[in-house]
Amino acid sequence: MTRVGGQGGSPGAPRAVDVARRAGVSQKTVSRVFNGERYVSDDVRRRVLEAAGQLGYRMNSAARALASGRTRSIGVVTLGTALYGPASLLIGIERAARDAGYALRVVNTLEGDPGGVAGAVDSLLEQGVDGIVVSEPIDEGSAALSVDVPVLVLGAPATFGGHRAVTAGVGAESLARAATEHLLDLGHVTVHHLAGPQRWFAARDRIEGWRAALSARGRHHPPVIEGDWSAASGYAAGRELASADDVTAVFAANDDMAIGLIRALTEAGLQVPDDVSVVGFDDIPVSAYVAPPLTTVRQPFDAVAHEGLRLLVQAIEKPDAEPATASDPPVELIVRASTAPPSDRKPSAHGRRPASGTDGSPHAPPAGSGPPATD
Repeated sequence: MTRVGGQGGSPGAPRAVDVARRAGVSQKTVSRVFNGERYVSDDVRRRVLEAAGQLGYRMNSAARALASGRTRSIGVVTLGTALYGPASLLIGIERAARDAGYALRVVNTLEGDPGGVAGAVDSLLEQGVDGIVVSEPIDEGSAALSVDVPVLVLGAPATFGGHRAVTAGVGAESLARAATEHLLDLGHVTVHHLAGPQRWFAARDRIEGWRAALSARGRHHPPVIEGDWSAASGYAAGRELASADDVTAVFAANDDMAIGLIRALTEAGLQVPDDVSVVGFDDIPVSAYVAPPLTTVRQPFDAVAHEGLRLLVQAIEKPDAEPATASDPPVELIVRASTAPPSDRKPSAHGRRPASGTDGSPHAPPAGSGPPATD
């Protein structure tokens, strides 16, 4: 019968020395494998893990923490949201932590939570985590964190994490600039921007990238319209933009808002991309299947998570080493059918070509159609 237990478990439970004997290695090597240390060959690691599996051995985490002074756990503070970007980044962090041999402890925060990020960090520190990831935070107007463990900041300035912070950028500013440049390269005179809520550092970065692209070409900066990341807010913005004759291109700060925007433009009798080109942000799975398929920029969630965790683990395990520098994340523009050069067709009396029914006659969109506009 296979015995199930661990070091410090019930009498007769397999011990590290039993694993070492079966694998033909030293007890120290067994400890190195289970602590995720380097300088263990793949063959030795495989033999130790196979022996441990055959014996039912599990290293006692409390004993390991006492021996090493670390719990091999990382805490994550993230917004309690189902939005695609933060959720995808959290999945990438979990994968990267597991690959690095660390357990993950997650605390969700909510907008308006009086405890906020600082309260979530305190909760994780009480659990003895070795490091903390602050993922896609919002600006709460509070001072920088003051903690004694390394902090990885994703999607916010490094100063947000205090004096022991490392940072790996999600590249929002570069991606936003690429999205805007794509529209300018097609020949649009300027690009309007549908932004996310400005308490989000990520939304601010996208505005900066949009502005930088326009400034580099000497183009006019149209007024920014602020949404709340939802398709409904994109729909409301689309109804507003549809009444303006000078709008030929829009960069939306996420794909959900872009999809709502396109719906409103279409209902107003405008064609995408013939009348208005639209670019989104994130490349959510559905973006390739809407009508028209959405041009967007893809966030490198897994690459950012692995790079960030590499820096954090180095700061945990080599606290006296020089801080490492994150490599720049890749910029990937996914060009689909929602963007095109500005149309040279003659506009209607109101600056737009009217929508037509099956008989070719102009018609207005049906009253009350589409989702309601939001505040």
